[in-house]
Amino acid sequence: MDRKELNDILKIGETVAVEFKRCGNGIESDTYETVCSFLNRFGGDIFLGVLDDGTVLGVPKKAASDMVKNFIKVMSNPALFSPTIYLIPEIIKYDENRIIIHIHIPVSAEVHSYKKVIYDRVDDADVKVTATSQIASMYIRKQNTFTEKRIYPYAKMEDLKLDLLPKIRIMAQNHAGGKHPWSDMNDEELLKSAGLYGRDITTGAEGYNLAAIMLLGKDDTILNVAPTYATDALVRKINVDRYDDREVIKTNLIDSYNMLIEFGKKNLPDKFFLDDTINKSLRNTIVREMVSNTLMHREFSSSYTAKFVIEKDKMYVENASRATRQGNITLEELEPNPKNPVIANFFRNIGYADQLGSGVRNLFKYSRLYSGEDPEFIEGDIFKIIVPLNEKYSFDYQESVTTGKTGNASEKTGNVSEETGNASEKTGNASEKTGNALEETGNISKETARRFKMYYEKLANLGVTEKNIDNINFVYDKAGSDNPFGQSDVQKWLNCSKWKATNVMNEMKKAEILYKVKGYGPGKYKFIEEIHPF
Repeated sequence: MDRKELNDILKIGETVAVEFKRCGNGIESDTYETVCSFLNRFGGDIFLGVLDDGTVLGVPKKAASDMVKNFIKVMSNPALFSPTIYLIPEIIKYDENRIIIHIHIPVSAEVHSYKKVIYDRVDDADVKVTATSQIASMYIRKQNTFTEKRIYPYAKMEDLKLDLLPKIRIMAQNHAGGKHPWSDMNDEELLKSAGLYGRDITTGAEGYNLAAIMLLGKDDTILNVAPTYATDALVRKINVDRYDDREVIKTNLIDSYNMLIEFGKKNLPDKFFLDDTINKSLRNTIVREMVSNTLMHREFSSSYTAKFVIEKDKMYVENASRATRQGNITLEELEPNPKNPVIANFFRNIGYADQLGSGVRNLFKYSRLYSGEDPEFIEGDIFKIIVPLNEKYSFDYQESVTTGKTGNASEKTGNVSEETGNASEKTGNASEKTGNALEETGNISKETARRFKMYYEKLANLGVTEKNIDNINFVYDKAGSDNPFGQSDVQKWLNCSKWKATNVMNEMKKAEILYKVKGYGPGKYKFIEEIHPF
C-alpha cells in the first residue's frame, strides 16, 4: 500500500470495509471480532496503531513483530477461529517514529466464527449474529448456487398456471421480431427450454424448480413454497404514517409485474415528453425498470416483504437481496450481477427486461428527464432503488421556458452575447461569484467564503445540481468547519425529508469534502478545511 492510498483512507475514516485499532498494549479481542465480521461480509482492511478519528499513534516498534506472530497464531487456532484462515499482516513505516500494521481481509466463501460467535459488519460496527434467519441468510449469500434452482420433485404441471403460456409465446414472438423458438414448442418443451425444469446433478432430484413456481405458479403453490412472498404496494402522500392507497400482491411474477405497473400508472403523473418526434411515457419507462428489477433480483428465501412505495417527493422499491457488495451503485462502478439468472432470462425473452445493466442506465437517463434529479441505487442485504419525484418539474416546459427567455433577451438587446453573457465564462466564474455572494452576506468571513469556493468547484465538476450546491452551502453555513454534524442535523437545517438529507450527505461524501469523526455519536462528519479542487 502506497503512502497516498494510506493517507486517503485515514482521511475518509472508518467505513463498512475499514477499521482503525489503537492496539497500544497488543492485539485485543475486538480486533479478531472485526476480522470475523469482514470475512463474513465483503472483506476489508484493518489498521493497527490508529485512533478512531484517523490519528496515527503507531504500535510499539519492538512489539510489532510479536504482534504479527500472535495474530497469525490466533487465526490458525480452530478453537478460536472456525474455520481457520491464513492472513499475513504488513508492517508499514509511517514516519521515522511511528509504524502501523495493515491487515487486508479478503471476502470469504465460508461463514466464520470467533470463540463460537458469528459476527457481521453493519456500517462501521461489528455485530453479533444470533438469529437463525440472519445466520441462514449469511450462508445463502456465501453459496455459489442460486436458490431459484432449488428442485421440487413433487411439483407437477397442474401446480402451474399453464393458461399464461399462450400469452407468453406471443410476447416472446413479438419481442423477437416475429419468430421465437417457443412458438413451435409444446408446454413441457417450453418449460424445459426456459430452464424451469431440470435435474440437480448433486442429489439426482428432478422436477420443476423455484423459478418455475415463482414465475408461473398458482397462488396456493407459491404460498406452499414461499409463505412470506409478497410485494406491498403503497401510496403515502397525505397519510404518511399509514397509506392513501395499498395493494398487497402475492401472485406469480408474470401477473405481479402487470399489477405493479398498473399501480404505478394509477398513482403517478404521465408528463409530456418528446423523444425526437415520438411521444414517450417517462412514467411507464421508469416504473417498468423499477418493477422488473425488484421482481427479478430479489431473494425469495428471505422473509423480508418487498415494497413499492410512492411518496410525495420520491418513490422507491426495496427487496431482500443476496448482496455481493454494500453501498451506492453508480454508473461508473456498475458491475451487473444477476441474482436469479433463470428468471432474468425469462423476463428478457418476453420483453419485461432488457440486457443486464441496461435498467440502471435507463433509470439514470429517464429519472433526470422526469424529475430533474438522479435516482439512487443502494446495494446490501436489502436492495433499494429510489427515484426522486417533483410534480412541478417538466423537462419539456423547462426547455421551452429557457429558450423563450433567451429569445426575449436577444430581441430586447439585439445582442444575445451582451445580455446572456458567455456560457463558458459564466461557468468559469461561478465559484468566484459564489464566494463573493457569501462575503456580501456579512455573516460569513472571507476565509469561510474562500473555502466554500473550493468546495463549489469540486461539487460543480462532479455534476452536482445547483439546487444541491445551495443546500450544501446552507449546511456549511450552519456547521462551519469545526462542528460535527450528521444526516439528522442536515434534515433539521434544510427542513426536508430523511431521504433528501441522505442525498445531500452522499453528494458531500462523493466530493470528498467531509471526513468522519469519532466521539460525537455514530455517523458524524466535519468539513475538510483544505482541499484541492479538480
